[in-house]
Amino acid sequence: MLRALTAAAAAAIAIVGVAFAAAEAEHPQDYPFSFDSPVGNYDMAAVQRGFQVYNQVCAACHAMEHLSYRHLGEEGGPFALYRVRDHETGEMTMQIGKPEHGGTFVDVVDNPYVRAIAEEAIISDIDPNSGQLTDRPGRISDRFRQPFPNEIAARASNGGAYPVDLSVITAARHGGADYIRSLLMGYSGEVNGTLYENRYFPGGWLAMPAPLGEGVVAYNDPEVPQTVEQYATDVAYFLQWASDPHMEERKRMGIVVLAFLVVLAGLMYLAYKQVWRGESH
Repeated sequence: MLRALTAAAAAAIAIVGVAFAAAEAEHPQDYPFSFDSPVGNYDMAAVQRGFQVYNQVCAACHAMEHLSYRHLGEEGGPFALYRVRDHETGEMTMQIGKPEHGGTFVDVVDNPYVRAIAEEAIISDIDPNSGQLTDRPGRISDRFRQPFPNEIAARASNGGAYPVDLSVITAARHGGADYIRSLLMGYSGEVNGTLYENRYFPGGWLAMPAPLGEGVVAYNDPEVPQTVEQYATDVAYFLQWASDPHMEERKRMGIVVLAFLVVLAGLMYLAYKQVWRGESH
């Protein structure tokens, strides 16, 4: 009896081991994102392109509940606007992105680019006069448009699968931006019913079909390749910024704090030497 139980337990352990091995995903590719280092920052051109990819492709299924349109135009955002004086003509011009020298930040309520982005979204709202549901252009104060009215509708439109919210996806997934980038490039083309093979997804199969293809998003800059790899890289930049929009400010503050602590440590050491001067230890 004991021998039979031991054999059964060994078989069960073997089966579980095989199951875990089958569920293992390939490690994400290690991509040199500009924000990886302790003093790194966001490539805002890539973040802007990544928003375009999200807006034209990902937003059809995935929400971003924690992000409002105004965030795009706040300081540190991809569409932050600045007034800059032209040194040749002396006239004030508008520039997206913080200039290297000078410049005055334009409040997001006066940012026409963010207003245009928000107004392109059609938001369902309650009519203040009739109390009925109505559609209206988005405002900068609105959160990003929800692709589905509720979870039931989302699952019904996606074969029972619920598209995850992408607001903090790079913080919520092991591997962060590397995982997102690799996942979007990891489709093999194999299909099993309603599942699609992807070597970077645990278990190897997921319900989301490959969302990206060559030329699916038209970039304004003709020098930027319109490939799956470029799209995946850019949208990973945007999702990383969405998960941590204050990263650059936090890193700058960290450098200042470390410099202060180094100076303080030096002063404390000099004070120690002065106080205990002439004393033997």
